Amino acid sequence: MIHTLGADLPTHLWIGGTPRAASNGATFAVRDPATETVLTEVADATPEDGLLALDAAVASRDEWASTPPRERAEILRSAFEVVHARADEFARVITLEMGKPLAEAHTEVGYGAEFLRWFAEEAVRIGGRTGTAPAGKGRILVTKEPVGPVLAVTPWNFPLAMATRKIGPALAAGCPIVVKPACETPLTILLLGEVFAEAGLPQGVLSVVPTTDPAALTAPLIVDPRLRKLTFTGSTGVGKQLLRQSADRLLRTSLELGGNAPFLVFEDADIDAAVEGAVAAKMRNGGEACTAANRFHVAASVVDEFAEKLTTRFAGLRLGHGLDAGTDVGPLITHKQRSAVDELVRDALDRGARLRTGGVVPEGPGAFYPPTVLDSVPSDARLLREEIFGPVAAITTFEKEDEAVEAANRTEYGLAAYFYTRDLARAQRVSRALQVGMVGINRGIISDAAAPFGGVKESGFGREGGTEGIAEYLDTKYSAL
Repeated sequence: MIHTLGADLPTHLWIGGTPRAASNGATFAVRDPATETVLTEVADATPEDGLLALDAAVASRDEWASTPPRERAEILRSAFEVVHARADEFARVITLEMGKPLAEAHTEVGYGAEFLRWFAEEAVRIGGRTGTAPAGKGRILVTKEPVGPVLAVTPWNFPLAMATRKIGPALAAGCPIVVKPACETPLTILLLGEVFAEAGLPQGVLSVVPTTDPAALTAPLIVDPRLRKLTFTGSTGVGKQLLRQSADRLLRTSLELGGNAPFLVFEDADIDAAVEGAVAAKMRNGGEACTAANRFHVAASVVDEFAEKLTTRFAGLRLGHGLDAGTDVGPLITHKQRSAVDELVRDALDRGARLRTGGVVPEGPGAFYPPTVLDSVPSDARLLREEIFGPVAAITTFEKEDEAVEAANRTEYGLAAYFYTRDLARAQRVSRALQVGMVGINRGIISDAAAPFGGVKESGFGREGGTEGIAEYLDTKYSAL
């Protein structure tokens, strides 16, 4: 298959709905992580360009906030339909700039589009409440109002879905939004800007400003009093930095940060189902997902069976370019990311872990890393403490349920967790005990536009998706009558 874009794509900044070059004329290369070839050059936004995007958002703020909810909903619904109509184009672009297999890219297109449809439906359900004051001397009126201009910083691993998960509720609530996509994957979001123009979104409401210097671009926006909300998906370290920057202004923030998801397999589990769930929870996006299972805590009585079957499944997965037929696993996003994953594997092996499959960096171009299984992983291995963000499963054992839960909670992160059991009472008990924002019970995929996505502890705060997601973009006003 030809590994090129094959079509003209937007490569200019998208400032309030108008394509334009960077203010200094600079561009940067977008590369295919599988071949390392340059796909195209994209305008490299400057801090001045970021402020122009905020100017556009502020200019459109009042009109967009006063646009009837039904009209906002129809624009989001139209965008949903356009994305589906152009699904093949979106999927191809995602595969080329991010690396995931084409089938997975199509899945992301469907998932990402669903946030547009979901929040189109939520736009007309923004409510409030009214009631008599307890003393009987008046009435209490509570209304919801858009927070105002939003800055969204999105990651490279799900370039469409992580953007629509923020753009959808912001637009539904009546907020204009400036999106700073990851420089590794700007093409998908620039293409989405075209979709919203086709869907009838008014000028100024949406801007897309890719840049190779995100700190320089976002810093003046965060301190600008006209910006009213920051939403970020990415690493915990960067999230903390952005939170510190926003603290002086008490800027409203929502942060979806790192994860270190445990995957528990109890002795009564359906092992075949647990293995399939493990493959899904670990290998979705090649392990480059904040919800990816990192630590596989398996009951000692079933660990041999589980490890053998998981190894067989991993060893049968085929590495390759995402556009090639038969590819199961694409490249990691960069050589730097691949080196970080391999360092974790080497550390575990040095500490006594056993390599069952994978674990060898392949020769040739591209940031490929093979699906890897290790067992007998010691408790002091970095694999059990750090987010892997790659196709590596680290297996350790437990004897008792409380031991498994304690090991699962032994992390500063708290985004997602998974476990397999046939015991309903145990399912309820373990779900309550796990210190995470999301739990998969006998399933390896938990993301859903209709469900609240987010974590606890150092995995961040705020929720995206579900009925809860739009609340992040609304202020509550109380009026005494």
